[in-house]
Amino acid sequence: METAGPAGEAHRSGQTAGPAGEARRSGETAGPAGEARRSGETAQTLDRGLRLLHLVADAPAGLTVTEVAHRLGIGRAAVYRLVGALGGHGMVRRDSDGRLRLGAGLLHLARRAQPLLAEGSLPALRRLAEQAGATAHLTVVEGREGVALAVVEPSWTSFHVAYRTGTRHPLTRGAAGRAILAGRSGDARPVSTVGELQAGAYGVAAPVLGVAGLEASVGVVALAPLDVDTVGPQVTAAATAIAAALS
Repeated sequence: METAGPAGEAHRSGQTAGPAGEARRSGETAGPAGEARRSGETAQTLDRGLRLLHLVADAPAGLTVTEVAHRLGIGRAAVYRLVGALGGHGMVRRDSDGRLRLGAGLLHLARRAQPLLAEGSLPALRRLAEQAGATAHLTVVEGREGVALAVVEPSWTSFHVAYRTGTRHPLTRGAAGRAILAGRSGDARPVSTVGELQAGAYGVAAPVLGVAGLEASVGVVALAPLDVDTVGPQVTAAATAIAAALS
């Protein structure tokens, strides 16, 4: 059934004309209220997708769709939609057992983020190296290892440790890795070690806390013993400054 409007235009039953004569389906909401609803739905979907990535990242053995649905409190169909979208960008993948794992697309983002992390940490690392008279470094987690992402050497010392960016070591060895492990339980106290990564080298490090998605530590390494009572607060202050710069 059709009815004629004031201007002689025909409208099918169930449609309404807007101010400009545009037809809308019954049940649709126009204007700010409708836009706010759609924006809210988009934000919710984005939030769920990011939460899914965090869940998978924290599960070394991967997760099933059912497990993800349970933890997110949504249906399996919604999880499949999220996985389809994230999988299209290489962020997640399904292994041969159907378990969800992180995808290689995240490595691309991580590589792009690393220069920004290094740049943001340099001012605090420079201050720390000059204060402590030792080589300062920012170490981040990659898998089960710590990787030196940024290194600054002191300018006034006659001898200091040459510590290269990209150096890797187990998290269970060295002050930098041990500080990261302590930070996982919220312990921000500085950690000191002797000779765990290199004979005769002394290290002090503290975790960088409060930066979402980042596991890292700030530390110094020297060829002579370090006074933890003096250097410890300097390292902790640098870690706090870097966390503020990256947040």
